Amino acid sequence: MSTASPPNFDCRMYEAKFPEVDTPVMIQVKEIGDVATHVSLLEYNNIEGMILLSDLSRRRIRSVGSLIKVGRIEPAMVLRVNAEKGYIDLSKKRLSEQDVQICEERYSKSKLVHSIMRHVAETMNVDLEDLYIHVGWPLYRKYGHAFEAFKSIVNDPDSVLKSLTREVKHIGPDGKEVSKVVPALSEDVKDALVRNIRRRMTPQPLKIRADIEMKCFQFDGVLHIKEAMRQAEAVGTKECPVKIKLVAPPAYVLNTQTLDKEQGIKILTEAIAACGAAIERHKGKLTIKESPRAVSEREDKLLAEQMAKLGRDNAEISGDEDSEVEEDTGMGSVDLESTSSGITTESVI
Repeated sequence: MSTASPPNFDCRMYEAKFPEVDTPVMIQVKEIGDVATHVSLLEYNNIEGMILLSDLSRRRIRSVGSLIKVGRIEPAMVLRVNAEKGYIDLSKKRLSEQDVQICEERYSKSKLVHSIMRHVAETMNVDLEDLYIHVGWPLYRKYGHAFEAFKSIVNDPDSVLKSLTREVKHIGPDGKEVSKVVPALSEDVKDALVRNIRRRMTPQPLKIRADIEMKCFQFDGVLHIKEAMRQAEAVGTKECPVKIKLVAPPAYVLNTQTLDKEQGIKILTEAIAACGAAIERHKGKLTIKESPRAVSEREDKLLAEQMAKLGRDNAEISGDEDSEVEEDTGMGSVDLESTSSGITTESVI
């Protein structure tokens, strides 16, 4: 009694089994020999390729180890392909900077698509190559890259997936083979694919931050700073709200979150200008220490830790509530919680 073979979860990323000549591909170095380096082509299900040592660099090779290392992932140019014997010759020295950029961008997209497709195949127990045949590769043909199709699926799955079909053959009542066109995906596999695409590809807001120093030595300097902070926050929009926080006098940070990096930088730049104009009207001064830029989670965490430490240090200081330092510097405690702006800062002496 025959049993159905289990689904296969290994498959190349593209419809062609072999890359075309003069195409940059992403490789991983497997072994470095006396005359050649053996590599695997990551986009083509790890089929083997070879780079002669003479094709590693345009310059004279003094040390092979300085040019290539086992395990390293990098682009290479396809020189020759023998599909019958499975030979693929590659070169590093024929790569231009543009070739490297094109290869890295394409591989980054293809790797994400492949990761999603493989995860769906494994969780739904379907064959990965079959999933590519009926979904992945048709989307590559129609959209240029399946990554672009997946981006559209995030907001409107049916506009992309509804056109995908497969032909199913079965024996009719008369004993003859009958073909029937059905959707390429069953509902449960379709739901799993859409769910994974949305989880992996829904745009995440970028954090944009700027660091400034602000001083005002006039009478009621704290109130003037408070008003300048309000002016900065007023520049924010619903899609790109601006918040400003005191780090430690005279250091402040402005931040926002947005899906559009350029828009976020523009809004913060305008907020700094509004803040500077407001404080200068009262003979204060604003200095930009770090211009608006996108920051990583790590940078954001370091700032939060710094502010928490300053808060703890400030809490440990006692008996200085009546100090005239705040009044002298115009940098004292600013509590705007009672205002509608929602700005909250702490005194750090």
